[in-house]
Amino acid sequence: MKKLKYLLLKLFSPKGVISKPSDSKAPMNSKSFYDFKMRAIDGKEIDFSTYKGKKVLIVNTASECGYTPQYDELQQLHETHGSKLTILGFPANNFGGQEPGSNADIGAFCRKNFGVTFQLFEKSDVVGTNQNPLYQWLTSKEQNGWNDEKPSWNFCKYLVNEKGELVKFYSAAVSPMSDEVVGQL
Repeated sequence: MKKLKYLLLKLFSPKGVISKPSDSKAPMNSKSFYDFKMRAIDGKEIDFSTYKGKKVLIVNTASECGYTPQYDELQQLHETHGSKLTILGFPANNFGGQEPGSNADIGAFCRKNFGVTFQLFEKSDVVGTNQNPLYQWLTSKEQNGWNDEKPSWNFCKYLVNEKGELVKFYSAAVSPMSDEVVGQL
């Protein structure tokens, strides 16, 4: 019954937004969002426990994509709602080879073209056999309790609430400044 309910939510969700069903529970003994440690684009390790008590929007990004202008909106979201929401960008070259540069190239591109000051991480895979551990957690309902939606393109978004629970998936077409995102703050 739960699987049918999830499939119906997925099928009929408005505008590429999938929400955590109210009756879903995190699996026992699963890794928490706050257990992750990953390398920032400058190589420094970031401990996700520093995000406790904050909403977090996780986005897989690319520099040569039709959705790349979303960097502007992500930066605007960071500047206007940064006290309520932390944005984490994960550059990935998984879709159309649209993130070919090095970490240094990506960081410079984002600062120069979009004034990005929100946290970017090292380039990594967000799908496939080399998928990074965070995206394994985000896309495995056995690990996060309900969601198995993988990024289908660059600029898909995942919202984690203040308790470290994954609560929403947004397709790449959902604008960072849309009511669907900003309305969650």
